Amino acid sequence: MTNTPYLRYVALGDSQTEGLGDGDDATGLRGWADRLAERLAQTTPEVRYANLAVRGCVAAQVHTQQLAPALALRPDLVTVVAGMNDLLRPSFDADEVAGHLEAMFEALTAYGARVATLTFPDVGRIIPLARPIRPRVVALNHRIRTAAQRHGVVVAETSHHDVVTDPRIWSPDRLHAAPLGHDRIAAAVAHALELPGSDETWTHPLPPPATPVPAGWRAAAAEARWAAAFLGPWIGRRIRGRSSGDGRSAKRPQLAAVQARPAP
Repeated sequence: MTNTPYLRYVALGDSQTEGLGDGDDATGLRGWADRLAERLAQTTPEVRYANLAVRGCVAAQVHTQQLAPALALRPDLVTVVAGMNDLLRPSFDADEVAGHLEAMFEALTAYGARVATLTFPDVGRIIPLARPIRPRVVALNHRIRTAAQRHGVVVAETSHHDVVTDPRIWSPDRLHAAPLGHDRIAAAVAHALELPGSDETWTHPLPPPATPVPAGWRAAAAEARWAAAFLGPWIGRRIRGRSSGDGRSAKRPQLAAVQARPAP
């Protein structure tokens, strides 16, 4: 376990780090980065935390819009998670996305911060219609690992465990983690950082589902409902050149105290 307390934690990223799927805009978003900060506060009550993530951001936007503000906050711990929005775009370029991630890794570690990131799950097991982009996920994960190794960045290997594709840890849109999923991500990053009290239990599978998983025509009907409710609007925004993050700013742009609270 690490003996060095982190006092200034800054999170960079997109909607997953912002916390979509864990709360809502009316009551407030929590999310895995908040949950990680709460874990830090359990042993280091004086820790302060900022979250610069904005939904809809691609890796280039996280790099150009969030890196400089993050460095200005003089962090000693930073999480950088970006690339999912890139994976879903027709113009995806693994080298370009990884280049932006590596530039952030380099700048933050050169400053002296401890940096953590994670690999992405097989989205084809979460969204059957996304199976054609599986090779993209593999390619990006490989580049993330390589860049992280070059700069001493900690990697939470979420892609290696079946539980990360269990539908019950994902919200109805299947793009954002549900509260349980956000808690598992926080636990994965805490474990990778060797924080006190962390362990590998986040990798454990959930109990068998209480109701059977839909199959046959029921599964097809569920896919059609999902496409109408979530895929259609997403494609519509892309066609109009819009993003879910248009006009939004970071929910927690300055370092502030964290209230420790237990996971649900």
